[in-house]
Amino acid sequence: MPYEPPPELAALSLAEIAALVESRGLPPVSEWQPARNGDSLMRIAADGRWLHDGGEIKRPAMVRAFASLLSRDAAGQHWLVTPHEKLSIEVEDAAFIAIDVKQESGSLAFRLNTDDLIIAGPDHPIVARGDPDVPAIYLGVRHGTEARLNRSTYGQLIDIALAGGELAVTSQGMTFSLVPQ
Repeated sequence: MPYEPPPELAALSLAEIAALVESRGLPPVSEWQPARNGDSLMRIAADGRWLHDGGEIKRPAMVRAFASLLSRDAAGQHWLVTPHEKLSIEVEDAAFIAIDVKQESGSLAFRLNTDDLIIAGPDHPIVARGDPDVPAIYLGVRHGTEARLNRSTYGQLIDIALAGGELAVTSQGMTFSLVPQ
C-alpha cells in the first residue's frame, strides 16, 4: 500500500491533526524488553540525515520505519527497539527536526521531517536550551526522543510568541518559555 503523506499543516484543522495523530499506528516500543543488545551502525546527523555504516539512507519509507522504533533512555542514549533486539544508534543532536508549526485554538501543532504530526503539550513539551543569545528549541516527540526546530520553524514560533507579548508560547494549557534557563 503506497504511503500517503499528510496534507500541508496549514491546510489542516486542529481536529484533523489530532485525528491523524490518533490514527497513526506506532509500534508498542515501550512495552518491548528485548534480551539482545547491539549496535545498529546507524547515525542521525544534526541536519536530519540518517546514515548506516557511512552511507546515507535515502528511502524516506525506511527512515519513517526506523524512526517509529526509536527511544531514548535516561542517560541520553538512543535505541532502535524491536521485540527481539535493542540496537544503539548515534544521534548528533536530536532524532527529529520540526519543519513546520501551526497555531490554532490554543494549541501548537508541529510537522516533523518524518511527516509525524505532534501537538505540543504535557506529553510533548517545548524546551529551550543553549544560551539566551543562541537558543535551540526542542519538542518532545515520543519515548524520550526530541525534535529540534529548524530555522524557519523557530522563526514561526518566535512570531507566535511575540504576538502574545512575551518570549513564551502556550499549547494545550501549558506555557513554554523560549528563553534558555
